[in-house]
Amino acid sequence: MQFKKITLILILTLALSGCANDRQNSNHTNSSNINQKNSSTKPVSDKNDINKNTNSKPNLESNYNSKIPSKTFSPIILDNISGLQRKTINWSWAYSPRDSSKLLLKYNGYAFGKTSKKIIYLTFDEGYENGYTASILDTLKVNNVKAAFFVTQPYVTGSFNGIKDIDLVKRMMNEGHIIGNHSVHHLSMPSITNETTFDSEVTDNENTVNNISGLKMSKFFRPPMGDFSELSLYYTQKLGYKSIFFALAYKDYDPKNQPNPEIAKAFLLKDTKPGMICLLHAVSKTNAEILDSIIKEWKSRGYEFRTLNDLH
Repeated sequence: MQFKKITLILILTLALSGCANDRQNSNHTNSSNINQKNSSTKPVSDKNDINKNTNSKPNLESNYNSKIPSKTFSPIILDNISGLQRKTINWSWAYSPRDSSKLLLKYNGYAFGKTSKKIIYLTFDEGYENGYTASILDTLKVNNVKAAFFVTQPYVTGSFNGIKDIDLVKRMMNEGHIIGNHSVHHLSMPSITNETTFDSEVTDNENTVNNISGLKMSKFFRPPMGDFSELSLYYTQKLGYKSIFFALAYKDYDPKNQPNPEIAKAFLLKDTKPGMICLLHAVSKTNAEILDSIIKEWKSRGYEFRTLNDLH
């Protein structure tokens, strides 16, 4: 089968990283202090069009990875935050590390671990359950791969077809996976400039998980939609969290417009890089179908899987 050539650019815009969150939105409560951002995305018009093409792609991994944040860190605490930039930056691998890598390094943000070894850090975003997480966990178990699952509060407290999602979260923990924080309401975090309101988006979700017997949320935060600012990075690390972005993702988040499995697999394999953090959405039927084969292919190419706990 002849595939349409996919360029090597990873332009992961706001739309690319937005979780499909229709069911999640039904659980949200609007507040005058929080302006919810619509994370709906334009459908893929061509099943071959997994990512938009651009003319060039800078080789930025080595620049970003010149200094990896330490495994443990002491948060930066400022007496005056008026000088921190509040402009929203939409995560894009071709843009952010070039122009914002100093911010990531300063405030413990990651898109890569060490790039000197063929390592993959596999992560999944969980805005709501769509019936595929159990299959994904089965595949990870069979292949002895540990991953990180970034959950929202509505995911933790929700259900799917009469089955509570929390049972899946417990399974994640019991099988050695990381439970990460994806916020309460899946908002664009830079839009929340009030520190108390910002903190509640993170800590309320953390408390929801930690108050359930046997569960513990790790101090990894994935900003919804990949949005960030200097101020949001500052607030996040002040809470003791590391901000986890990604170096590989694709248009997998729309359950009603799933990519062709073979084309999706070809794209992911083509843009695999040593040390990358890979983002997949667990709502994706395509991801559930290709996960076993792509893990096996990654391993056959000499890649090994590490967890976010190994970032240093």
